[in-house]
Amino acid sequence: MIQRHDISPGDDAVHLYRHASAAAFKPGLLLSDTTERFKMKLTYVLPLVAVSTALVLPDERVFNQIAIDSHKSADSAWDKLPSKHQVVDKLGESVDKLGQSWGKLSKCSKHALDSAIDYAVESADDLSKKVHQTGFAAGSWANSAINIEDHHPHLKPNQTIYELIASSKYTTKLAAAISEYHDLVVLLNGTLANYTLFAPVDSAFEKIPEDAPKPSKETLKKILMYHVSPEFYPAGKVLVTHTVPTALTVDTVGIGPQRLSTNIGLRGLTVNFYSRIIAIDIFGTNGVIHGIDSLLVPPPNVADIITLLPGEFSTLELGLTKTGLLPAINDTSNHYGGTLFAPSNFAFQKLGPRINAFLFSSYGLKYLKALLEYHVVANQTLYSDAYYAAAEADQKDIPKGIFHIDLATLLKDKSLAVDVFRYGRYINIKVNAFSTVTIEDGIAADGVIQVVSDVIVPPKPIDRMNTYWQGEELTVDDLKERLEPFVQDTNVEL
Repeated sequence: MIQRHDISPGDDAVHLYRHASAAAFKPGLLLSDTTERFKMKLTYVLPLVAVSTALVLPDERVFNQIAIDSHKSADSAWDKLPSKHQVVDKLGESVDKLGQSWGKLSKCSKHALDSAIDYAVESADDLSKKVHQTGFAAGSWANSAINIEDHHPHLKPNQTIYELIASSKYTTKLAAAISEYHDLVVLLNGTLANYTLFAPVDSAFEKIPEDAPKPSKETLKKILMYHVSPEFYPAGKVLVTHTVPTALTVDTVGIGPQRLSTNIGLRGLTVNFYSRIIAIDIFGTNGVIHGIDSLLVPPPNVADIITLLPGEFSTLELGLTKTGLLPAINDTSNHYGGTLFAPSNFAFQKLGPRINAFLFSSYGLKYLKALLEYHVVANQTLYSDAYYAAAEADQKDIPKGIFHIDLATLLKDKSLAVDVFRYGRYINIKVNAFSTVTIEDGIAADGVIQVVSDVIVPPKPIDRMNTYWQGEELTVDDLKERLEPFVQDTNVEL
């Protein structure tokens, strides 16, 4: 029997999480359509979501250690976009200078972490300005062949990850916190795996509000574990990855570790979208360190995230509350992980005023409940690049190319047909061959939120075949016909 543990970060950690949300950057993405504008609104609370389909160039500091090389031309539809070579040429001078500087820094691995952060701090303003000038919105541009490789030479490291942070003048607070836990010290000194540490610098700890309660020792350990990945993620791999497994193992997302999300925007490469990576690829004998400017706090539950975003999910929250589904989703004792395909307020508006008035009427609530149940997947957590199932012992990585999976929903005998198209960092997710996931990987403590462009309506059986709704005009009678077989006659408490 699987023993369950309360992995809620607690009031103190939630306080930090809310503060991190408030400190999230104001977006400057170049957006071109309604879906992209919707994404821009969500970036004010981007610790909760990842705007991974609005891909722009990473921070120039990343270019000092990667090379982008492709011999394939872009599709004709993207002829107006600058080519990869044009973009790289614009940054060429800065990249060359960076490469020379990193070569000098690599001479002594003992001081690699200090030197990396020194250089990052000194050059941040100039580099950020140049990247902003060359940034552009090109989600599908990543669909052309892009090979990301380590670019600069490294001398063989002679210190472990823990020894590097313990000897650095920039990570004294992190080292002091980790030193309180003998097993963490052993882990980061060990050689059982090549680890990845997202190391908050000392200034990250200064962002904690003075009135914030001191976290318990158990909570602090969970926060520290959330910064460590048991897998090897150098910068090149981070760039083509949407989520990263951590050492914080929880059973509320299935049998698998809690994950981080990685994001690329005008601020460069970020983790959970609010913590900026300021130094990359500091290699130790047992892994790699990336310096970050903010602490990473384990996220709250799915239901809490929906509640925290009324500007985008107030309609969904109202529906989940009135139908009694919100407390059921929030009760982690009855499921192991899950995926919520969350329609935004705008998605509900697309249904039209008549359908919305019907669904939220006293008579229509039973139909609303059936409709929302079709958006909830229990015991299966589907990230854009990983999949957890409660019945399986190990997580699965979603392969490159096309991945199809049918996810059973709370609606009896009805599943969602999900197709994931993945190539490099470019990912496109379709539900029932129609509704697009516009915001991927809203990392939660008990699962994941995938924001969908449209309310997902159950298929209509015609000639023994399911006919999916493809966005055509829908009347109240049409909706009732699709939901009637699943509607319970019992009264719903208001």
